[in-house]
Amino acid sequence: MTRGKTTTNTTPPAEGFAERRLGGILYQRKGIKILGIQLPPWRSPLAQVILIGFVCFLCPGMFNALSGLGAGGQVDSAVQANASVALYTTFALVGFVAGTILNYFGAQATLAFGGLGYALYSASFLCYNHTKNEGFVLFAGAFLGVCAGLLWCAQGTVMMSYPTESEKGRFIGLFWAIFNMGGVIGSCIPIATNWNSEDDGSVTDGTYVGFLVLMLCGAVLAFFLVPPEKIIRKDGTRVQRVRHPSMKKEIYGLWETIKTDTYVLLLFPFFWASNWFYTYQQNCYQLFYFNLRGRTFTNLWYWLSQILGALAFGFFLDSQQIGRRKRAIYGWVILFVAVCVIWGGGLKPLIASSRDKYPDDTPSIDVFGRPLLEAWTQHWKGPINDPIDKDFTWYLILYMAYGFQDAMWQTYAYWMMGALSNEPRKLAYFAGFYKGIQSAGAAVVWRLDGVKYSYATLFGSSWGLCGAGMLLAIPVIWRRIKDTELTEEDFMTPAEKDIVMSGMKPVGSEHNDGV
Repeated sequence: MTRGKTTTNTTPPAEGFAERRLGGILYQRKGIKILGIQLPPWRSPLAQVILIGFVCFLCPGMFNALSGLGAGGQVDSAVQANASVALYTTFALVGFVAGTILNYFGAQATLAFGGLGYALYSASFLCYNHTKNEGFVLFAGAFLGVCAGLLWCAQGTVMMSYPTESEKGRFIGLFWAIFNMGGVIGSCIPIATNWNSEDDGSVTDGTYVGFLVLMLCGAVLAFFLVPPEKIIRKDGTRVQRVRHPSMKKEIYGLWETIKTDTYVLLLFPFFWASNWFYTYQQNCYQLFYFNLRGRTFTNLWYWLSQILGALAFGFFLDSQQIGRRKRAIYGWVILFVAVCVIWGGGLKPLIASSRDKYPDDTPSIDVFGRPLLEAWTQHWKGPINDPIDKDFTWYLILYMAYGFQDAMWQTYAYWMMGALSNEPRKLAYFAGFYKGIQSAGAAVVWRLDGVKYSYATLFGSSWGLCGAGMLLAIPVIWRRIKDTELTEEDFMTPAEKDIVMSGMKPVGSEHNDGV
């Protein structure tokens, strides 16, 4: 006993109690302010998802801006189409083992290496402008496929496992918005460097140099990622530690995931369709209808609409006024209606276009077309005799709608996978399956474009695969998505999990009810 104080015997708190409280303490601390903006703690899921967003902003975001120009900024679409075949073929193969590599090397190294492939890809087109070396472009495409498979697996695992269940939709939407800002900012580069060009030539060297520098910055930024075992969520739960078993066990784990979670097979058509439609949108519709200046401008608005779609749909999927299972069903209905309406609206320009007319007899619509009021009046007066309406506005709106629907599709795919599990290792497999199958589909459709299949074939297959993928996903959404996947294990420290696995009861656990 000490003078003035009374000492009593108390049972020590359960192991991990302080760490669970750390989640709340971490978020009570005020981070630094920059330009009046309060930043979240660096070790919080929000800060790390934002970081991942900026890595993808600088690497695949810039790649999207480059691809959105049609033919990678070149006149002949065959070069870029063949490079895309090489890209997505290696992407598909690496996607199935990317989770293994991620578990072994960690997210930092995986992301950084992934960023290098994007920089090399941009450099290959810069070289092609001067040497017409198609072999280098093909090699760069294949190398990028390896790098992209690793980068997207790491991104998917972090984005789906770091947030709490109630934050996953918002975080996915936030990531998608930041990522697609890369497409927006990246689109400003070719607008600035090619604005005075009214022809249909290739983009300038300055465009490719700008992309190259920004992509290299993205690779460096990846090293600032915090390891998952150091992340504690706002509700006190911890991100489960990703273990590093042997390569043989990891490959077996992919097979075990299919055996134990067989329902994932029904999602494969949904995954397959998720990149298929880019080919028609960028190398058919975009390349056929617009001149170079028109393509640079529509590209900007395409990615802006992606941001709007990702944010709007992501916040809807996290609406707490509706149960998660109902949100999954309502989200499916909204997405299905959007697919039917938007692709149905693309029928008219499809009928007026043909690969046989490219490049000699294309509309080459410029930014400075008829004003919106004049175009609106013309449409109300009656049918237009010219089968190809030269108004820029309506074709821009359709292209923006394609981007909006793509953002909804990708956001729903990641949200759906995140709703199926909270285990990072399993989510790494899901992300690997998603990107691998997605890329296999992309390799096939880019090859179809490379050998000049008709626009109608690419349009019809894009619409049809979207519809089929959504229909086959219904059993998974209906039966597997519940209102929560949270278990007691999500609150345990690694030491507590080892005790539970050994069959022992943690010390003090009898005093830990309700913590």
